[in-house]
Amino acid sequence: MTLLRGRHIVLGVSGGIAAYKSCHLVRRLREAGAKVDVVLTRGARKFVRPVTFEALSGRPVRTSLWHPGEALDHVALAREADLVIVAPASAHLIARASLGLADDLLTALLLARTGPVLLAPAMNDSMYASSATQQNLQRLVDRGWRQVGPATGPLAEGESELPGRMSEPEAILAHAVRLVRSGGPLTGRRVLVTAGPTRESLDPVRTLTNRSSGRMGYRLAAAAWYRGAEVVLVSGPTAVPPPEGVRVRMVESTREMETCVAEELPAADLLVMAAAPADFAPVTPADRKLERQAGELTLALGPTGDILSGTRHLRKPGMVAVGFALETGNAVARAEAKLVRKGLDLIVVNDALEPGAGFEVETNRVTIIDRTGRRSEVPLQSKAAVAEAILDEVEGVLGGRTTTVSRDPA
Repeated sequence: MTLLRGRHIVLGVSGGIAAYKSCHLVRRLREAGAKVDVVLTRGARKFVRPVTFEALSGRPVRTSLWHPGEALDHVALAREADLVIVAPASAHLIARASLGLADDLLTALLLARTGPVLLAPAMNDSMYASSATQQNLQRLVDRGWRQVGPATGPLAEGESELPGRMSEPEAILAHAVRLVRSGGPLTGRRVLVTAGPTRESLDPVRTLTNRSSGRMGYRLAAAAWYRGAEVVLVSGPTAVPPPEGVRVRMVESTREMETCVAEELPAADLLVMAAAPADFAPVTPADRKLERQAGELTLALGPTGDILSGTRHLRKPGMVAVGFALETGNAVARAEAKLVRKGLDLIVVNDALEPGAGFEVETNRVTIIDRTGRRSEVPLQSKAAVAEAILDEVEGVLGGRTTTVSRDPA
């Protein structure tokens, strides 16, 4: 997804072994559509040569205040960039920035900066924990700067269970996207998303489930967080990595999912029910493994709870509710009936039999229907792009306006 298309990012790299990760960060920022200018401190050049960053960014690398013709680069870059990222931000760089020093290009740029700055600290865990570093960071946070990490994990000197390790490039990218894209109708809203399948126990070994991978719900949770929302994701069993910044509650059964939704729903401004909970469960699960036997095995199944209908009374006034309808025939008519029956604002429809859409694939094609019957067709594309299109429609409902579905390919 080109989530940063047309955006200008300045990446400041200070001296630290984590500078090698910044190479990957440049590539990820460019893949997201950003123009990237890299500024290296003298210490950073000890770890990674400027030519490496020039090759990855496709642009000249800035290293000094004193290059002929570049005397005002620090002011121009500070003004023009949509976001300045410092990764890694060493203890020394953080200290100099907190004091307002401007003795090299990067610190001069930071002092001239009035827009958003994102710091990714990286240092020894004891250095990070020191009161001096914490006070310096607090001063920068008080100025409006944002911080991602540090994480725990291996450091240059060995394993550590304490923070100090620079966050991974994917996490830094996610926070960068959120900083740049926040400010729309979803900013500050509480969003509840459900995702994945549920499992109903047949016995202690076997379950009744479906083919949902959870990808669509996870992409929606990430996309809402990018837009500035506070997101809770209630997820059934899935192998999809949790989205950055999203609070995840893992569940197993449909009843557990309904309980979680009931707990979270009263505070939600938006519900996106993208999960595929099981519709049936064994009436009497066996407490021991069912042994193989000759002939047929008959199972008594009963209906599970309808989460959307069962929690409808918990929706606060003005909350927007979005449902999904995965069908295998007459999909639109079935979805329109479900939208009315369950009191939804939008319903997202797709055909489980269509190649490239539905379960166990990275792509999807959907039709979005609103309360007036208006339909928006979203063509086959990545589920991340489809998530953006769905949230465009949601923001139209929240803003009381008509939106155009995004057709930006991944």
